[in-house]
Amino acid sequence: MLESADLPMKISVKLNVMREHRKMKLKDLASEVGITPENLSRLENEKRGQISFDLLCRLCVALDCRPGQILRLTDDEGKPLPPPAP
Repeated sequence: MLESADLPMKISVKLNVMREHRKMKLKDLASEVGITPENLSRLENEKRGQISFDLLCRLCVALDCRPGQILRLTDDEGKPLPPPAP
C-alpha cells in the first residue's frame, strides 16, 4: 500500500489567492462555509492535512469557483506540476 510519504506529488491549496481575488475577508468566508477562522487559516497555510469533499463544495459555492481553481498538484518541494499531456 502506498503511504503519503511515498508519493512524488501532493495536492496543495491555493485558497487564499481565490479568496483575495473575490475580496473576501477570512472571517467572512469562514462564517459562510461554517468553519472557524482558525481552521480556514490552517487550511490556507496548509497546516491542515485533509479537506472533505463537503467543505470543498461549500468553499467553491461561496467563492463561485471550481475545485481546480483552489487546488493544485505540486511536487514534494511545493512546485506546481505541469498539466498532463492530452
